[in-house]
Amino acid sequence: MSQQTFSGEGTLNRVPRVTADFWLIKLMAVTMGETAADYLAVNMGFGLTVTSIFMSAVLIAALVLQFAQKRYVPWSYWLAVVLISVVGTLVTDNLVDNFGVALETTTIAFTAALAVTFAVWYAFEKTLSIHSIFTFRREAFYWLAILFTFALGTAAGDLVAEAFGFGYLTTAIIFGAVIALIAAGYYFLGVNSILAFWLAYIFTRPLGASFGDLLSQPLEYGGLGLGTIVTSLIFLAVIVATVIYMTIRHEPETAKISVGEAFKS
Repeated sequence: MSQQTFSGEGTLNRVPRVTADFWLIKLMAVTMGETAADYLAVNMGFGLTVTSIFMSAVLIAALVLQFAQKRYVPWSYWLAVVLISVVGTLVTDNLVDNFGVALETTTIAFTAALAVTFAVWYAFEKTLSIHSIFTFRREAFYWLAILFTFALGTAAGDLVAEAFGFGYLTTAIIFGAVIALIAAGYYFLGVNSILAFWLAYIFTRPLGASFGDLLSQPLEYGGLGLGTIVTSLIFLAVIVATVIYMTIRHEPETAKISVGEAFKS
């Protein structure tokens, strides 16, 4: 990396600060990812295959736009998050519904894929911190990890709610309790901040997916019967409002890097 990159715009972090509104919009995005995927594939009648191909193409375009920013821009970042949430849901649904892969298998497989992603990321970068996403390679690792957290969360949420028979409400309570324990570990027991962040990020996905299913699924399937359209629009409205708020108050965050990192090739 050149000295110009160290001293100039290249040190701007490309992902947002972890704040209360970050977690709010993240939860909204993962919930909408679940309901929007169901709406496109089922209600619109496109089917999983066509929906997956189309949404993957849209996601690639959004990521190209996001990488081109070379800094955190609220609307492009959260657009990519919403789309990767939809695609992550579709990946799991395709494996389960089209290829007959058991939810237990997909949960284990995506856990392993995420673990490998973190291991390779750390091997190359010596950190998993989201406060120093300032190069193409780090951002690529970041988005790959995000994709696997969404696919894993969908599989784990469906596994607990459907295969294990706990239902959507109980499943949401279970994962909400897990997140509360992670937060308590961070604030009161000194759990490493990076570990706590990624654990919370992983578990907000099944929490959001279960909550989305609870709201959208028919009463006979254990839901509240709002439907995928209404549920998706509610969460989309919250996402848009939060992004507007983020854009108004946004201040760029400088990536936290050492002098050694700044001159690393």
